[in-house]
Amino acid sequence: MLTDGDLQAIWLTIKLATTVTLILLLIGTPIAWWLARSRSWWKGPLGAVVALPLVLPPSVLGFYLLLAMGPNGPVGHLTAALGIQNLPFTYWGLVVASVFYSLPFMVQPLQNAFEAIGDRPLEVAATLRASPLDTFFTVAVPLALPGFLTAGILTFAHTVGEFGVVLMIGGNIPGVTRVASVQIYDHVEAMEYARAHGLSAVMLVFSFLILLAMYLWRPSARKGV
Repeated sequence: MLTDGDLQAIWLTIKLATTVTLILLLIGTPIAWWLARSRSWWKGPLGAVVALPLVLPPSVLGFYLLLAMGPNGPVGHLTAALGIQNLPFTYWGLVVASVFYSLPFMVQPLQNAFEAIGDRPLEVAATLRASPLDTFFTVAVPLALPGFLTAGILTFAHTVGEFGVVLMIGGNIPGVTRVASVQIYDHVEAMEYARAHGLSAVMLVFSFLILLAMYLWRPSARKGV
């Protein structure tokens, strides 16, 4: 039986994952497009920065984000100058941290999808006098739609499963920063194993259904390949 705190944590987790996925669609799409099309020397370093959260311990990323967004950090000074509350231990602090931590799960699938398009469709659009912006939205985006679906689902699922970064940045404030992973940790720490099992089972089924949807939406899966 899920408690009110469990339901609150699940709702906050879904809200956070949805917000982060939408933000990363806006931020990650131009980054992925540039990485897929550019031949600049900066492609390697930028690609490495994007992929860094895949290998960096979450506590390390959380620690440096905490310093940056704290009252003595550059982001903290900026928010103070704008009259905005410091981001650590707030919902929007979780959003910022999750955007950084889930960035590669949005960018890399989109980059692969854009690279798979090739030059030919874009060249044909250019011969028809389509502007680069028109070409992107009428040619590249429709052809890369499976990549968008994969990127969105992976980003959402990864944000749902975050623990180290959200605990470092958000702490454990009920209704504000206590997401499902932190709620499970609290149950285990209090030796409430039955409640931890109930919430864990819900998150396990939820995560499985998300990944199942991704595999069912893949073109190869629909063609039976």
